[in-house]
Amino acid sequence: MTTPTGSDRIVVDSSGWVEYLGSGPKADKFAVFLESAAIQFLPSIVAYEVCKKLFREQTKQIAYLFISRAFAFGDRLIPLTLELSILASQVSLESRLSMADAIIYATALHLKAQLITSDAHFSELPRVVVL
Repeated sequence: MTTPTGSDRIVVDSSGWVEYLGSGPKADKFAVFLESAAIQFLPSIVAYEVCKKLFREQTKQIAYLFISRAFAFGDRLIPLTLELSILASQVSLESRLSMADAIIYATALHLKAQLITSDAHFSELPRVVVL
């Protein structure tokens, strides 16, 4: 699926941001979501993962472009709270996701948002679009 779904609330995971900003092979597919009118949320752990990967594998200019976009999220930048930590631990046990992936998915669930990703290990989970 490469078009926005009926959900007007989305979380794009780290793989999507890196593809989009790094002009990867799936950049256009993620652009449909990142440039849409949907209400987008950014989990703080996604910001960590994207910054780390962009600083390591791309130019500082691209990393700073992401950082400026991240600050623009304002109150849609979602911190890891105690509530999300507990939900993520349950999600991790039920779905066998890694810590970071469980936090990202739990954040999307908590916000009633769709998770947009290219990571196949999310493919069997509800409210996920794998590109």
